[in-house]
Amino acid sequence: MTSSDPTGGKRDVFLRVTDPDRDAFLKDIGARMAAGTGFSVATINLDHVVNLRRTPTYVAVYEAQTHVVADGNPIVWLSRMAGRKVDLIPGSELIFPLCELAVAADVPVALVGSTDATLARTAAVLEAEYPGLRVACRIAPAFGFDPAGPEAADIARRLDASGAGLCFLALGSPKQERLAANIQDGLPSVGFVSIGAGLDFIAGTQTRAPVWMRKLALEWLWRLAANPRRLAGRYGRCIAIFPGLVFQAIRARY
Repeated sequence: MTSSDPTGGKRDVFLRVTDPDRDAFLKDIGARMAAGTGFSVATINLDHVVNLRRTPTYVAVYEAQTHVVADGNPIVWLSRMAGRKVDLIPGSELIFPLCELAVAADVPVALVGSTDATLARTAAVLEAEYPGLRVACRIAPAFGFDPAGPEAADIARRLDASGAGLCFLALGSPKQERLAANIQDGLPSVGFVSIGAGLDFIAGTQTRAPVWMRKLALEWLWRLAANPRRLAGRYGRCIAIFPGLVFQAIRARY
């Protein structure tokens, strides 16, 4: 999957934001759910770009996804510098509209990730918010689980038995994308969507940045203040690669 989008790595591997328009993306996903056709959605941000540069196998995982949307403002800015308008589509903001589409298509939903308590709370909130929504499966994998190991195969079996047609993966990157890539072929009617901390936001176990900070593209600062020890290194690596990506974007445009 090649493109002039500036989301590439050291080896000149480029991954394309396949769905730059939010409305068109949701229309396509709705049609797939109605037809019982599976899909897998990855939401790319700068941290993912860092991982793509450092881990060659991660490139193949991303290429296995049917849809890639822009999760972070830097990806939107870089894409526009390269001459391509791209909408911001955070994974955590896809949960509600996709649940609405699931109700319309009468598609059961599965929640995978986080903890049992968080999944139970999230299911209750979603079913209350969207009458007719069926959360058919809730799976909280053990800490440190391998997305290519025996537990992944068990998750696939449980999803298949539940009849779920839409599965939200809240495992963090790259585990969630790897799990989708590893099990989607055996579940061709299931749509997988990687959403990071999205379920925790709904359950209230994590608090998202205020709207005004999100509008100013400062959500990263909110998260850093909440967990500096875990995120300082990650954001430092993202900042370090950004100037080079700006250069790539400008070069791609001209």
